[in-house]
Amino acid sequence: ARSPRTVMAVGKNKRLTKGKKGGKKKVGDPFLKKEWYDVKAPTPFLVRSVGKTLVTKSQGKKLASDGLRGRVCEINLADLMGGDEDHAHRKIRLSIEDIQGRNCLTDFHGMELTRDKLCSVIKKWHTLIEGWTDVRTTDGYTVRMFAIAFTKNTVAVAV
Repeated sequence: ARSPRTVMAVGKNKRLTKGKKGGKKKVGDPFLKKEWYDVKAPTPFLVRSVGKTLVTKSQGKKLASDGLRGRVCEINLADLMGGDEDHAHRKIRLSIEDIQGRNCLTDFHGMELTRDKLCSVIKKWHTLIEGWTDVRTTDGYTVRMFAIAFTKNTVAVAV
């Protein structure tokens, strides 16, 4: 009587030792493909150098400047005015318009009040009035102006 054995054909299953087809893809550090650019604020602000932004390096027809143009940066107005805390409740949005070397030149894109300032102004029993309009400037820009107003405390009369 012979003991049952499994017999494998010689020369078959050649890929057992090699691993999966295609092999493992090498994972590189994504930050090696990036470069830093300086963001510069427009001239009306006291502080010109706002910060830095990261973009993928130019490769072939894909330029780094195309990845930067149109980006919107949000900066506290107090930082733009040299640390003046009177303006700390306003956030300024700057849009990157042009790239010169490693500098990103920006243009004004919008202004907004911080949430905590807006919440401190809105009170119970006061009426909130909001409005907006589009205004064309002499140099051809269209600016959307928002206005917010509050009435004085109205005393509720019980009947």
